[in-house]
Amino acid sequence: MQIHVVEQGQTLSGIAETYGTTASEIARANELPDPANLVIGQAMVIPIEGSFYWVRQGDTLYTIGQRFQISAAELARVNGISQYRPLQIGQKLYIPPRPRRAADFNAYAEPRRTVSEALENDVRIAAPHLTYLAPFSFRIKRDGTLARPALNNFPAIARENQVVMMLVVTNLEGSQFSTELGGLVLNDMELQNKLLDSIISTAQELGMGDIHFDMEALPPTDREAYIRFLRRAKQRTQAAGMMMSVAVAPKTSAEQQGRWYTAHDYGAIGAIADFVVIMTYEWGYSGGPPMAVSPIGPVRRVLQYALTEMPAEKILMGQNLYGYDWTLPFEQGTTARALSPQAAIALAAEHNVHIQYDYRAQAPFFEYTAADGKRHQVWFEDARSIQAKFDLVKQLGLRGVSYWKLGLPFPQNWLLIEGNFRVRKRA
Repeated sequence: MQIHVVEQGQTLSGIAETYGTTASEIARANELPDPANLVIGQAMVIPIEGSFYWVRQGDTLYTIGQRFQISAAELARVNGISQYRPLQIGQKLYIPPRPRRAADFNAYAEPRRTVSEALENDVRIAAPHLTYLAPFSFRIKRDGTLARPALNNFPAIARENQVVMMLVVTNLEGSQFSTELGGLVLNDMELQNKLLDSIISTAQELGMGDIHFDMEALPPTDREAYIRFLRRAKQRTQAAGMMMSVAVAPKTSAEQQGRWYTAHDYGAIGAIADFVVIMTYEWGYSGGPPMAVSPIGPVRRVLQYALTEMPAEKILMGQNLYGYDWTLPFEQGTTARALSPQAAIALAAEHNVHIQYDYRAQAPFFEYTAADGKRHQVWFEDARSIQAKFDLVKQLGLRGVSYWKLGLPFPQNWLLIEGNFRVRKRA
């Protein structure tokens, strides 16, 4: 796979000719709504085996080989050139595909009362690239039973694609995580026993292979109570032949305070769970000022701390499948609009603006003026930002990636998974 960023004056046919493929193949792979209207700065995935590299000032076969993890001798061989002859600036070299390492991939899917046709279609598209599918969510009720989300054809899609269904347990009430409900579950043993019975029986009925706890905003004083609960849950799930996983807030130290962080003990949770989803996103969020949703620097710092508390093979890095459109100037109390990467590119095309790239955050962005005269700033994800995260996953040796959430089209992401990894199928 090759990532290409559109430059001034380029056409799809010209780009295709450069890479030895066809315009229709690129348009199909990237789901381009109008192949004749490319956006300057738009990142596309070119669906070819391997990639190409154009020699720059100071390059040698050795330095290029180091960059792509291939020997100078092999690079010379596949390109039919002498290993000892100087390279020419602008010379085109073919880089053969590198070995892909195995990794796990999870994606949450959040039905809104019912499963829309668009969401079900997105689940079908994603399923071949997933290890786990996590319908969000089975809400804890105050009597110890579970309120179920709509599932429709999710179980059948999972079976067809050897995907493990996850039963996601949350302490959501209304639109918020409930601190009070969390405290009740963790401290009332009768309620807790009934809840665990409900979880196991529901998972068995629905054929789910993993119990996934996403309990947030827990009382800080219940840190130890949460660990005791997870140990009991692990005993029950293991006896039933199921895995158990836990979602945790993004922390950078054991002492980090706050209602989202204190009760999430990375070391203890990592020791209990089969794997852990770290929610490394929402630095840029709908109620805050415009910035990258998951800038790579903060993501890296969270993961590096996590590695001091739990093994890499238990960590799924959280990744957003969306961006936000903020109205400028940002005012506290306003809310940014969420949008998919595909919608972001369409918006840039509509307003005839260039997409820029912040290399420090490893994230694309642009600004435009709406019909009402107000300025907007959009931060989203593209092939470059995803590739940067995949490189981080490989560098740190993590188990894989967990996406929040399906239903927001991003075809380049699925292409890049297959170009970088072999998706484990554990069902």
